[in-house]
Amino acid sequence: MSATTLTGREPARRRTRSRLGWNLLGLLVFLTVGFPVYWMIDTAFKPAKDAIDPDPSLLPTGITLANFRRALDIADFWGPVGRSLIVSLSVVAIGIVVGMLAALAISRFAFRGRKIVIVGILAVQMVPLIAMIIPVFLLLNNLGQYDKLSGLIITYLTFILPFTVWTLRGFIVNIPRELEEAAMVDGCSRTGAFLRVVFPLLAPGLVATSVYGFIQAWNEYLYALMLMSQQHQTATVWLGNFTTKHGTEYAPMMAGATMMAVPIVVLFLLVQRKMAAGLTAGAVKG
Repeated sequence: MSATTLTGREPARRRTRSRLGWNLLGLLVFLTVGFPVYWMIDTAFKPAKDAIDPDPSLLPTGITLANFRRALDIADFWGPVGRSLIVSLSVVAIGIVVGMLAALAISRFAFRGRKIVIVGILAVQMVPLIAMIIPVFLLLNNLGQYDKLSGLIITYLTFILPFTVWTLRGFIVNIPRELEEAAMVDGCSRTGAFLRVVFPLLAPGLVATSVYGFIQAWNEYLYALMLMSQQHQTATVWLGNFTTKHGTEYAPMMAGATMMAVPIVVLFLLVQRKMAAGLTAGAVKG
């Protein structure tokens, strides 16, 4: 065997070892991220006594639906879930419309204070949410929006809308202006050019941003706890009903958490192709 042949095989071996290493790293990350989800589902279906076993088994030892029945009986389930759906869908709908218009203005028009607006959007995202609890509470109380779904929707928009604007700006910047100009030369108005040219190309970005906004609004706990009463609690706060003075009912709590995850999973399955396209096309430039 010649030295040239051996030299040619070395790069292939290095690529194989490198690919194997990255695959192992990806598998490790997947197991690390996926194990809590597996443990939640496993605990939801196992008998309640096994959920508090000091020596738990990693594999299912028994399957029961009693935890789901307990989760539905311990408190009103559909009320909090319905309120969470109303809030999350409203935040997504309003955020997408307002965010898209704002992102379009920032991306396509030059106006005084444009850079200040962009810096302001970034600055708002840097403020910890917990730091705004008291100001938001006082403001909503003065506006008569405390303990109302409309007040919670407004609150969620304050931290979801900046991300929506910034993300959609990246998608719009990546769409060449020449496409709009060509449509306007062919007789379209600016609005018509946007609806016929830009909007279809922006669809993957809208889907990816909508899913992010829905997940953020659906999973939010702190503001829902502080701004809503027990009668108007959302799904995340509803999980707190499983912790009482007698302890925590872990198995029914995991059953409730599993049921809460269903809308997110269904939404992701419906839009996974568009979301994948949006995530890969959303590089920010300019």
